[in-house]
Amino acid sequence: MAVPIRTTVAGVCAGLVAALCVASPARADQRDHAWAVSSGAHAPRAQVTLDGTTGTLNLAVSRDGRTVIEPSPVGIVTEQADLSKGLRFLHRKDRTVDERYRAKSGKRLDRRVHMKESWLSFAGASGARVDLVVRASADGVAYRYVLPSGAGDVLGETSAFNLPATASAWLGTYRVDNEGQFAQYTAASAPTGEYSDQALFATDGGYTLLAESDLTGAYSGARLAHTQGTGTYRIKLADERVAADGPVTTPWRAIIAGDLATVTRSTFTDDLAPASKVRDTSWIRPGTVLWTWLAGGREAGQSLAAQKAYVDYAAERGWPYEAVDAGWYFKTDEWDVTDPNWQTDSWMPELVDHARAKGVGIIVWIHQRDLDTPEERAQWLPTLERWGVKGVKIDFMNSEAQPMLQWYDAILAETAAHHLMVDFHGSTIPKGIQRTWPQVMTLEGIAGEEKRTNTAAHLTTLPFTRNVIGSADFTPGAFQRVGLRPNSDAAEVGLSVLYESGFQMFAGTPASYDERPLARAYFDQVPAAWDDTRLLSGQPGQEAVLARRSGDRWFLGGVYAGAARTAEVPLSIGPGRWLVETVRDGAPGLVQDRQVVRGGAELSVDVVANGGFAGIACPWRPGLTTCYR
Repeated sequence: MAVPIRTTVAGVCAGLVAALCVASPARADQRDHAWAVSSGAHAPRAQVTLDGTTGTLNLAVSRDGRTVIEPSPVGIVTEQADLSKGLRFLHRKDRTVDERYRAKSGKRLDRRVHMKESWLSFAGASGARVDLVVRASADGVAYRYVLPSGAGDVLGETSAFNLPATASAWLGTYRVDNEGQFAQYTAASAPTGEYSDQALFATDGGYTLLAESDLTGAYSGARLAHTQGTGTYRIKLADERVAADGPVTTPWRAIIAGDLATVTRSTFTDDLAPASKVRDTSWIRPGTVLWTWLAGGREAGQSLAAQKAYVDYAAERGWPYEAVDAGWYFKTDEWDVTDPNWQTDSWMPELVDHARAKGVGIIVWIHQRDLDTPEERAQWLPTLERWGVKGVKIDFMNSEAQPMLQWYDAILAETAAHHLMVDFHGSTIPKGIQRTWPQVMTLEGIAGEEKRTNTAAHLTTLPFTRNVIGSADFTPGAFQRVGLRPNSDAAEVGLSVLYESGFQMFAGTPASYDERPLARAYFDQVPAAWDDTRLLSGQPGQEAVLARRSGDRWFLGGVYAGAARTAEVPLSIGPGRWLVETVRDGAPGLVQDRQVVRGGAELSVDVVANGGFAGIACPWRPGLTTCYR
């Protein structure tokens, strides 16, 4: 409960917009204040404190009385006022957020949101107003700032997260394309620098993942700035000045917290985001994709004959999509879309017709610079829709500054209007975008299969960091890249389940699939939308085994870093007896094993060094010999 404040009205808010101002007390209240927000027992608990002497705010998070986040500064600075100090409490308002929604992709389709929310209103020394909105759920705590009209441009936040110095940390170096490698440190030992806002820590209170939600062109993207020797990670915005013409509502600063299984299956960043802006979502259909860039490069993209052959292969396998990457609309120069005849030069309509006849949808790659103006989008998007293209892979945004985020706002609305699903590459990372705009099937923002510097430890960290917050276009299946990837063939098969993506882009060549019939057959079974997700076994940087359910079947994907071993995996997928078919590395090639295992018992799988496995489990009954359909 908030402690009441005795005030004497005096003075006026000279020099500030009236809507920003509240009456100032004649004498500052020197008492400290504290407010708690929690959704229930054993859930993360936020504690906000106001120092009565300095007027500064701190927020701490605990779980079952144990530290998740130590008291950390909270505040925002605008061109009108410094709202990080000299604050006094005005009032508190509470409510319960209780929602249900159905996603089109992700860890599970049916979602339930239950959060406690508190609005804590404060006034600065000059009378300027700021509301701190805090939410708490079973799997996280989040806060944001709300400023009234007239606050002016935002110059920065003093928001930070203080972690225990010895807390284990898994961090990805910040890059504009969000494709940094994850590495393990302690919170204090990480080198001075900037890190992606998808940082995982292990404290006495369990695991916590720092993230962001509801980021739009009204604000600026965040990264984490750190100085070695401290456990502090400060919010740093991409823009030095965030333009604001009216009220300001910042993105959520999200703290996903719980045991590792809770963090892994969390949909907290989606749950914080606004509801879908797309009313009719019947045209949005996740699926597996034959992706041709690593299979054939630009030369394949320039060849109608090659693309038809890829379509034919996808149709033979029952894969619903084929993606045409860079090269298809480049000849000696880029096409001039202002030329009224430019559309007649393309062979794409012929490919789309060929694919449609075989039950395959076409996804096309486009450079962001060709969609960066309203005029270009008005040329491209209706044309692609008229041709029958199902989705666009838009590449090379490479920024989270406010102008680029405003471009995202525009392209999201326009692709939805033209019934085009989206895969963003060279992009931001998911920050609630897939709830609000469900046509976004996946985003890159990950050091994926294209990277030649990945390690097995990095692969085992991604399920607990990048893939927690939304779909990840890792593009597994590039078996032909022997020596360029750190894992075994069986681990590569397992990645198709381990990493969730609404468009699961298979990056191999048809020949590499045909040389590995067990991998090919497994890919034929893999869906791209899931009814549930569970962590079976894991430790960031060492191992990760996830189970994802589609209907009555559970798909298993596991990867390991380090020496060969016999993995003992708890089959925590429900009671009863399960037929489990696994694909693992043998000598030579891939081999398949079948065994009947009781739910909750351990599944034994032999794993090679830096290896893994894939599997399918279905309810066993007498006479059942396979889960494949």
